[in-house]
Amino acid sequence: MWWVVVVVVAVTVLATYLTWTAQRVDRLHDRSAAAARSLDAHLMRRAAAAAVLAEDHQFPELYAAARAALDAEDEEREAAENDLTRELRAVPLWTDDPGADPVMSASRRLALARQVHNDLAREAHAARRRPLVRILLLTRRHDRPRFFDIDDPTLVPARPMAPISPAPAVAPPPSAGVTG
Repeated sequence: MWWVVVVVVAVTVLATYLTWTAQRVDRLHDRSAAAARSLDAHLMRRAAAAAVLAEDHQFPELYAAARAALDAEDEEREAAENDLTRELRAVPLWTDDPGADPVMSASRRLALARQVHNDLAREAHAARRRPLVRILLLTRRHDRPRFFDIDDPTLVPARPMAPISPAPAVAPPPSAGVTG
């Protein structure tokens, strides 16, 4: 009779492990898809901010690159974003220019969104390579996550912020026995 208990426990443990693995694969793919949507939103924000900057300062090449990035299809998206990054680096962005701040801010956020997206895609790919996941076809409902490889979109301002004045010099304490 004890063998029945062992078989029931083994089946329960196996079923629990398989359920946990399937849920983990589903969650990883859902998180990767959410990160891809977030990355797309950040790409759009940066391109829109670059288009506004180009219109305000009369930069036709930057405007063309921003429009190309906004209108790009999935297959040509990485190339369009790389072109936009190169054009943004060629434009002097001054720290006191109010139009440059949204572009630099959007670029920093885009860099973070790209890193999060690629990390989640890497985790999903690792989960897909597990033998049990492949044997049981646990990924059949999900598309394979794609990496998004572009140049680092972080921008550096052309002129640093105004220097902070040094702290006032403090006179050394008077020597002992000296009055004055």
